[in-house]
Parts: sequence; structure tokens; C-alpha cells
Amino acid sequence: MNAHLELQRLQAQTRRTFLTRGGVGLGAIALQSLLHHGAQASALPAGGANPLAIKEPPMPAKARAVIYLHMSGAPPTLDLFDYKPKLNELNMQDCPESLIKGKRFAFIKGLPKMLGHPHKFEQAGGNGLSVCELMPNFMQIVDEVAVIRSMTTDQFNHAPAELFVHTGNMRAGSAAIGSWATYGLGSENSDLPGFVVLLSGGTDPTGGKSLWSSGFLPSVYQGVQCRTTGEPILFSSNPEGMSRDSRRRTLDALAKLNQIEAKEYGDPETVTRIAQYELAYRMQAAVPEAFDITREPKHILDMYGAKPGEGSFANNCLLARRLVENGVRYIQLFDWGWDIHGTGKGDDLVNKFPEKCRDVDQACAALVKDLKQRGMLESTLVVWGGEFGRTPMNEARGGSKFLGRDHHPNCFGMWMAGGGVKGGVVHGATDELGYDVVEGKVTIRDLQTTILHQLGFDAKRLSYRYQGLNQRLIGPADEGRVVREILG
Repeated sequence: MNAHLELQRLQAQTRRTFLTRGGVGLGAIALQSLLHHGAQASALPAGGANPLAIKEPPMPAKARAVIYLHMSGAPPTLDLFDYKPKLNELNMQDCPESLIKGKRFAFIKGLPKMLGHPHKFEQAGGNGLSVCELMPNFMQIVDEVAVIRSMTTDQFNHAPAELFVHTGNMRAGSAAIGSWATYGLGSENSDLPGFVVLLSGGTDPTGGKSLWSSGFLPSVYQGVQCRTTGEPILFSSNPEGMSRDSRRRTLDALAKLNQIEAKEYGDPETVTRIAQYELAYRMQAAVPEAFDITREPKHILDMYGAKPGEGSFANNCLLARRLVENGVRYIQLFDWGWDIHGTGKGDDLVNKFPEKCRDVDQACAALVKDLKQRGMLESTLVVWGGEFGRTPMNEARGGSKFLGRDHHPNCFGMWMAGGGVKGGVVHGATDELGYDVVEGKVTIRDLQTTILHQLGFDAKRLSYRYQGLNQRLIGPADEGRVVREILG
């Protein structure tokens, strides 16, 4: 009889129950894998503690938040703030063979023509920086920014180049710099995401959603994409028939189950799941208020050129300021449409380029001014730039008569403001044609190292144990340096 009962008990066991009780369940396998690879204990908050709780950086920090303005498609900064008189002299003359011999370009074929600046430049600021006439508002803030003319990268296709800038790896799967920032510092507002992403220009950046992925970091540090029209975060509202009280009871029950699982298996993603459910619940109340720019006075809306209800770059810049005010750690803006090849009227230097400049010029300047007048610029690092540069030659793809520039990794420009960056500074230089860096080279690793340094981190020491390696934003080699020439 006892043997019969034992047989019935064994038959009633599911395969999952057997595997779990046998110590080889999926959770146990995951835990053993983590232990084998030496996962950091700090990645497993005890007792379901909030993984986004505020943390002190290991070094003195100049910035507590970052607003990164990425111009997706790579703007021709040669035509914005790197004026080259020699290029105008050689306009539409054959390109010197030395510039193309043995070189690879994305689209240029044969012998291209040199291309001068199609728009005029004016001097601005105390240092007399030459700025394109299409950026009159930027001229008003040049004494607040550090212009870097000597950026360089080793990627010349959009998606890999964008991934390299924002995740430190040209392939998808690594953690975005915003994820690193929230992993290292947490968030100052427990009711909002620590890392927010805002898009404009009509589509996602070429690198896609991998640009704000948490990669190998716990997924609680992933960027949260928000919208400026309609519901800010899709599916955050309660479904029809569910009240806020019933949602609270549901989450409490789920939290108990997840805490049991976390205690038994120690999987960091279980802790992440608890934190994400709770954050989503709190965001239902906090997000609508934080994203409501109608609360701003008219003179501020006019200052940015913001119009409530639009999905514009101007609205996103104003939202970025509001989010920093509300304690969000890292705000990433992507504005698509800067791929100025000159294949037609929709992507050329004479028609499309001025349009894109108008899209961002007023709002960028307003953001810097607004942060300064509120006493927030000193603690907020603003970064502006694309993923690579543009050739000093006209592309003329397929015989196009429109003016445009091909991809060019050798050199390009960026600017930074606030967060301990000196204003009115121009760093680095390119040659007389804007083809190569000749002074003060700044690599993508240098840029990443400098951003982390301003947040209080040594990029060589900020790491996360994964697959047996100490993963870092700057990769396995000690390549990055802090660009101290632009720091106060």
C-alpha cells in the first residue's frame, strides 16, 4: 500500500517540480551560472531594495544629470562651426588625389569635386567663433559651451557608429551610457525612470532601440522611451475595468511571489521585475504631471518654440529640463533627419539642412539659457553631436545635382555645456580642408570617459561582471582619457 501511494505521488509531480526540487531548476541553473562567473553581489539588492536608490559616486562629481542631444544621421559640422576658407577657394574643383587614394567611402565613386560652404559664417562670442548663419540662436550661447572640432571615430555606417557612441560597442547587446549612469548613481526621483529617451524627426534613430538598452546590466537600468504626444508611456494606464486599488492589490500579490523566488534563486532579474512593477505603478501618477508642458508659462514655451501636443525637438528639450528638475538622471534626445547626402531636395545642404537647423537651433539655445537662469546648468551636463563627420567633397551620388556630403569618420564636431565644462572654449583643430584632425584629437572613448568623469566615475573602474569579464562602457582596453582641456 505504501509503495502504491509513493507511485501516485511521483506520478502527480510535474517535470518542473521535479527539476526544481532536484536543485537543477532554471533558477538554480541561472544562479550557479552567476556564481560561476563571479557576478557582483551588489547586483542583487537584499530584501527587494530599490536598485534605483540614490548612490554616491566614488569620485567628486561636477554633474548630477546629463542631457544628451543626438542628431541622428550625422550633421555636417564642417558647415556649422568649422569654417574653412580654403574649401571655398576649391569649390567644385577636382578633389586632390591624396585625399581619396586608397580610401574607402560609403557612397563616393570616382573623382569627386570639393565642396565649399553653401551658407555664410559669422563671428560670435568673446572668442570670435565662426558660426554658420543658420544657427543664430547658437551664436548667443557660444560663450557657455565648449566646441570640440576634433572628434574622430572608426565607424562610418550609421547604426554601428551610433551604437559605438552610446554603448561603447558597434554591435547591439551592450549597455547604453544612460544605463551605466543609473546603475552607478541611481535616480533622484523614485516615481520616474532614471533614464528617459525622447525621439523627434519622425522615426527612430538608425541604431534603433539598442541605443538605450541596458545590455548585460539588469533591465531596470534600461532607457524608457517616452512620447510627447498622447500617452507618454504606452500601456502604463490601467486596463479597462481595473481600478488603481485593484492594481495595487495585484502588484502586492506579485511582489510576494517574486520575493520568494528572489530569495530562493537570487536571480537579479527577479529583483528587477519587482522594481519595474512598482515603478510603473508610481509612474501612472507622476508621469502625466512631469510631461505636461502646458504647466509652463507662455514666455518659456515661446523661448523654446514649444507647442503642446506636438512631437517636436523643441518640446523634447523643454521636457528634458522638466525631467532634470524632477530628478531624472539621464535624458537622451534623438532627432532624426541629419543624413545630408544630397541625393535630392529632401537630404541636401541647400534645402533640408537649413530646415534641420531651424528645428534644433532655437531649442538647444533655450535649453542652455533656461538651465542657467534656474541655476541648473552647473550640475547638468549638456552634450550635442552626431555619430561621425561629413566629407569636404560633394557626394554627387548617381550624378545628383544637389549638394551633399558623404560619411566621414576622420573628423567631426560636437559641443558640450554645463556640468563642469568651461564655456567659450574651442578645442582641437582640423586641417585646412576639414579632412583630418591635426590638433587635440578626441576619440569616442575619450568622450565617454569624460562624461563618466563629470558624473564622478573612473571609466576604467566602472564595471559589471558578465560572462567572466569585467564589462565596461569603454571596452576592455584602457583607451579613453578625460578631455581636461575643456573642463573647469
